[in-house]
Amino acid sequence: MGRLLFFLILFLLILGCSPQKMIIRSTGGILDNSLKALYEENDLQLAKQAIASDLKLLDGLIKGDPENRHLLLLASQGYASYALAFVDEEQNPERAKNFYRRGQNYGLRILNQKKSFRQALGRDLELFRQALRDFSRKDVPALFWTANAWGNWINLSKTEPQALAELPKVTAIMQRVIELDEGFFYGGAHLFLGTVLASRSRLLGGDPEKAQYHFQRAIKLSKGRFLLTKVFYAKYYAVQVQNRKLFENLLKQVLQTPDNILPEQRLANAVAKRKAAVLLQKIDDLFL
Repeated sequence: MGRLLFFLILFLLILGCSPQKMIIRSTGGILDNSLKALYEENDLQLAKQAIASDLKLLDGLIKGDPENRHLLLLASQGYASYALAFVDEEQNPERAKNFYRRGQNYGLRILNQKKSFRQALGRDLELFRQALRDFSRKDVPALFWTANAWGNWINLSKTEPQALAELPKVTAIMQRVIELDEGFFYGGAHLFLGTVLASRSRLLGGDPEKAQYHFQRAIKLSKGRFLLTKVFYAKYYAVQVQNRKLFENLLKQVLQTPDNILPEQRLANAVAKRKAAVLLQKIDDLFL
């Protein structure tokens, strides 16, 4: 698949603008199916190699059709997912930040197609929230994946005041996602807000009680099948409140869950199991 699309991109570079875009748009469906198949893959090494190839192909296709919302969305989701799944954020934080930033920028290119959002992006929070009202349910995927990548970039930039100052806007986007479709991507907006509220002390705006609500809501919306929610619930909430028993129970649940409980997200659940195993090995360092 990757070799075929590579030669297709070379061919597209020779074509004029109009036929180039027509072929690119038909190719987008092929990549869509390719990425869906990869998200169903539970062999992490195979998925890592294939996704990296598809992402570079997406970069090339977007150069030929820069405003293609579908391709931009695939790239935003793809880069955010690749960073979370395959880049060690502790060992290579700058590399992870780079991929999250790419995902954010691709997502913003979709959202910026709406004039009110584009004008409010650099303005105060109230105007930004007002602009978010112009988005509807059909915009939820772009809102979610943009905020997901953006928020993860901020999480790795905690020593940078300018990055932290952007968090309220990312939170506002996720709150809008919940208003429009709280079940999108297995309650992913709730997972995000739970992580934000659990990862900070109360002095810095954290709220363990609200965090717990969001984690539990995400688990309910996914019927407990999207395992990364339980991993983040353990990593951020259980550690923050120093509940060792909850930490162990959540991570053991993840490891004991059948691989096929959510076939369309085998990759994410395989990543969750890997992360759960690593966290359990660190338990004595995380709890007093």
